[in-house]
Amino acid sequence: MHAIILAGGKGTRLRPYTTRLPKPLMPIGDEFSILDIVLNQLAQHGFDRATLAIGYLGDLIRSYVGDGGRWGLDIDYATEEAPLGTIGPVLRILDRLPEHFLVMNGDVLTDLNYRELLERHERMRPPITVATYQREVKVDFGVLATRDGRVIDFTEKPTLNYRVSMGVYAISKSALAPYPPGLPLGFDELMTDMLGQPVPPEEYAFGGYWLDIGRPDDYDRANAEFDRVRPRLLKGA
Repeated sequence: MHAIILAGGKGTRLRPYTTRLPKPLMPIGDEFSILDIVLNQLAQHGFDRATLAIGYLGDLIRSYVGDGGRWGLDIDYATEEAPLGTIGPVLRILDRLPEHFLVMNGDVLTDLNYRELLERHERMRPPITVATYQREVKVDFGVLATRDGRVIDFTEKPTLNYRVSMGVYAISKSALAPYPPGLPLGFDELMTDMLGQPVPPEEYAFGGYWLDIGRPDDYDRANAEFDRVRPRLLKGA
């Protein structure tokens, strides 16, 4: 089983932390980086190969990870000279990938079973399976609905519920074959295209632990929670 880990972004929302360290190498707890945790989990779930798509401060990631031997993984690299979006780096290495593979952001903390996601995708055979999570967003304002200048509804500080992408996907190579390598391609563009296809994307609904470390508040929360969630994230490590 093969995973592509997207680790090339500049992590601008996490500055100033990421001015000298790429986001996947940010420390969580006293022993691990984010990338450490992800690679441990992939190995625990039976993955044997991973490709790291690197760009910003990529030499630091390459130095830290090496060939992946300490995690029991065979790791290679795809270097972005310019930003290519979420899916663009995958297109450049498509000929090196099996028919079904995992793509994930390098800044996600979750106890999602990556193997189950990929195996479900292989059974169902959609073009892409998106891991999703129920997210509540509390609005700190009174929300108005208006029509023709008149207020027709009002809700005080509502809580909105959304199913959001977790930044983890199982993808079939054949679904990406029509796209030319070397050009930027975002997940949003791919999803828009896929929604118009005869076979639409599938959802893998998840209800466990998930945290996208995109902002300083998220990073602080990850460290505050790590001792509690470590047994779920790193079984036996």
